[in-house]
Amino acid sequence: MKIIVAADKKWGIGYRNKLLVSIPKDMKHFKECTTGNVIVLGRKTMETFPGGRPLPNRTNIVLSGNKNLKIEGATVVNDIPALLEELKKYDSDSVYIVGGESIYRQMLPYCDTAIVTRIDHAYSADAFFPDLDSDPEWEIADESDEEYYFDVIYTFTTYKRK
Repeated sequence: MKIIVAADKKWGIGYRNKLLVSIPKDMKHFKECTTGNVIVLGRKTMETFPGGRPLPNRTNIVLSGNKNLKIEGATVVNDIPALLEELKKYDSDSVYIVGGESIYRQMLPYCDTAIVTRIDHAYSADAFFPDLDSDPEWEIADESDEEYYFDVIYTFTTYKRK
């Protein structure tokens, strides 16, 4: 299982249920990685998608404690055991955890790869991703050259569990 996330210098990932910055090449990278695959997300993250709808050309699985939640075009599960059972239907290499903060934290122990767009700036954030640089279980396996979007510098960095 993989995680895909964009994080700033302090591992911030969002502010007031929005991304910290929208980088077109990062959005394209996300789409290329996840299209045709399974994405796992929370309800609040789903609400940030266009029209609050599931992303097309992907299997959308929403983890939510709301047992009455129904989302057309998505599978809703209510806890981690139910999610793990649902994910047995898919090749684990095709599963991407896409947020938000609590989903990332709950699912990180089950993942072996983290695809992180590292943004070389510290934004005001109220949602954070665990700091993989200081986690002895993780190491950088690959890193792109620096990319630029106006004055924003970023890299596509792949972390692997040791």
